[in-house]
Amino acid sequence: MSYLVGTPKGRLSTLEESLAQQPWQQARPQVRVKLLPHEGETYVLAQSQDRVAKERSMRRRRLRKYLDALEGLRQRKRPLHRDEMYEALGAAKKEAGRDARFVKVSMQLQPATGKDQGKGKGRQRATLSWELDRKVLREGWRREGRYLLCTNLTETDPAKLWEYYLQLVEVEQAFKELKHDLGIRPVHHQLDHRIEAHLFVSFLAYCLQVTLKARLRLTASGLTPRSVLEKFATVQMLDVHLPTTDGREVVMSRHTQPSKDLQLLLDQLKITLPEQAPPKSTG
Repeated sequence: MSYLVGTPKGRLSTLEESLAQQPWQQARPQVRVKLLPHEGETYVLAQSQDRVAKERSMRRRRLRKYLDALEGLRQRKRPLHRDEMYEALGAAKKEAGRDARFVKVSMQLQPATGKDQGKGKGRQRATLSWELDRKVLREGWRREGRYLLCTNLTETDPAKLWEYYLQLVEVEQAFKELKHDLGIRPVHHQLDHRIEAHLFVSFLAYCLQVTLKARLRLTASGLTPRSVLEKFATVQMLDVHLPTTDGREVVMSRHTQPSKDLQLLLDQLKITLPEQAPPKSTG
């Protein structure tokens, strides 16, 4: 069995010294990699310049928002009690996510005064102070845009290993689109032929979505298949039943007319809705 899988970034701490001794190799114009054979496996450290810029921008935005929240807590007109401060600080850390580790926060408690005396430590007034953890910040800065892969493949060409990884990303994206965009779950089949039928219909749906994605890339690159499917959902098919005086019934199958923006999208994709079906008489 061959595999190429992602590993936690924490693994970099163990291999960082050995990886630093390996030369960078260019896999793509904006992507470079390092290969490190280790204990029968090959570790691939990849760095994407586009991903560096994206992660760095996101980190700066979250960190600035976190610092603004801390400053807001410190400058409150009414000082918070200890328990209130813990709650507000926890909410700010949750929103900052992993970027909260770049800031060392300390809380100073003041003795309770007035009517708060005798109500326990939770009623003590609390103030905050903080400072950037520059060591952790430098470590995070070095690792932005980098991720570590592990494989047992003997391939030494970084470009080929990168192509294998992109195939893995495409497969994961396909499962995500099947579950969310196309909504094939939940599945509660118990008979083999029903399972096979469900897989067949799901595969056909995915083929249509891939085709739609390719056409959007050429004609409307700003739209995603999900947004287009949501627009298409406004077109409904219905049957209109009209009774006649002689006891029969006229059935007319009709689809709703698309809105102006949907019609513009249909024209851009060169999709034409079928003509309205002729009426049928029953009875």
